[in-house]
Amino acid sequence: MRDETVYNCSIIELSQISNRAGNITPVTNFENLPFSISRVFYLYDIPGGEDRGAHAHLECHQFLIAVGGSFDVELDDGRNKKNVSLNRPNFGLHIPPGIWAAEKNFSSGAVCLVLASHKYEENDYIRDYNEFKKIK
Repeated sequence: MRDETVYNCSIIELSQISNRAGNITPVTNFENLPFSISRVFYLYDIPGGEDRGAHAHLECHQFLIAVGGSFDVELDDGRNKKNVSLNRPNFGLHIPPGIWAAEKNFSSGAVCLVLASHKYEENDYIRDYNEFKKIK
């Protein structure tokens, strides 16, 4: 975890299959993503001005997609910071373990889809920024 930097976070373009009835974007373990998906969840109905996330993981990889609307992700590795805007449903952000991430500036009606490498385990979360800095 300690070796990861914000430069290890990457935007990945997913394939888009288009036809007259709309688009389909498939996501496949180890084909589109550098990990196997164990958990899927999504964030929605986020009130204006509210932020989400603001934590890091010890082992879990995450892949965030703005399937509707837009939002920003503030990434922090303890030394460097980087902001990424997500606003297209065929692009996602891979966040490896050891990166502090906070989702901000949600547009009205935004939906954030999260694909995670691990099932929920509270012990995998670092929710205190000062603790995160000590670990890094």
